[in-house]
Amino acid sequence: MRECLIEPTLESWRSVARRLIAEGVPPEEIVWRETSAPVMPGLFDEPAAPASAPVEAAPAPELRVPRAFVELAGAAAGGRDRERWRLLYSVLWRIAREQQDVFASDSDPEVARLREIAGGAAPFVPATADLEELRRAAASCRGCDLYRHPTQTVFGQGPQSARAVLVGEAPGDQEDLQGAPFVGPAGEVLDRALVEAGLPRDDVYVTNVVKHFKFVLRGKRRIHQTPGSSEIGACRPWLDAELALIRPRILVCLGATASKAFLGPEFRLMKERGRFLQSRWAPKLLATLHPSAVLRAEDAAGQKQLYGLLLSDLRLVAGELAAAESV
Repeated sequence: MRECLIEPTLESWRSVARRLIAEGVPPEEIVWRETSAPVMPGLFDEPAAPASAPVEAAPAPELRVPRAFVELAGAAAGGRDRERWRLLYSVLWRIAREQQDVFASDSDPEVARLREIAGGAAPFVPATADLEELRRAAASCRGCDLYRHPTQTVFGQGPQSARAVLVGEAPGDQEDLQGAPFVGPAGEVLDRALVEAGLPRDDVYVTNVVKHFKFVLRGKRRIHQTPGSSEIGACRPWLDAELALIRPRILVCLGATASKAFLGPEFRLMKERGRFLQSRWAPKLLATLHPSAVLRAEDAAGQKQLYGLLLSDLRLVAGELAAAESV
């Protein structure tokens, strides 16, 4: 094993990591140690050559890495988790030696962990009691790579006094263009269900787990993609801040992605939907279908059945709020 002593800075880690990569030292053979004192010349500096036989030190090889890695490394290096140096080197090793695009997968565990260490959106979230200030700050968020391609951040919408918060997955094409959640086809389904359930849209707060539209281009069309766990984790500080300010009585999870973000990956929506659960985000939490599920049904009969499930769950929410108001 090699023990590598570095200052807790990106520059110190990078200078050592480049030499290790050049020497072909795999991640499992390295132990990273931090020191608050300046690192003296040692193992990874070029040895002094005898005066009688001058030898030029070989420069560290050029290593091309994706911009996503550069940005992630800079953010993670500023964290406090000592695992960040090991994780950064492991990802760098895979990029340099295995020629893998580790950022192509949304579920890469090392990248996801580094994004958690980096804090994702956390550095962009202001300490405020004003929902409008939170919304303005979110427009400049660079907490994950999703900000690069959409039109804008799509923040939540509704009164800070809302007693119910509805959380979906992520904005779609129309939401991205208009800058508001649930204004596309799925939003039309949700609006109709809210009216029939007795929950006026203006009285609830509607948002998404992820605030940027994730898509792939097919011709001129932008096709929605489900956000990955690393993107959900990176965006989570915004959602936590929204809920902390609103403090709803009921939190409604629309769809499997939102439900699993709160209740864990083992949660099964169709098995457990439609019943109130306790949570730390609101006194009561209820998971139901995402309105887009209604639109994806194979035929009119399927749409009617799924819409009925969504409507019955929203009526439960309306009934619970009415009962609480009458107490």
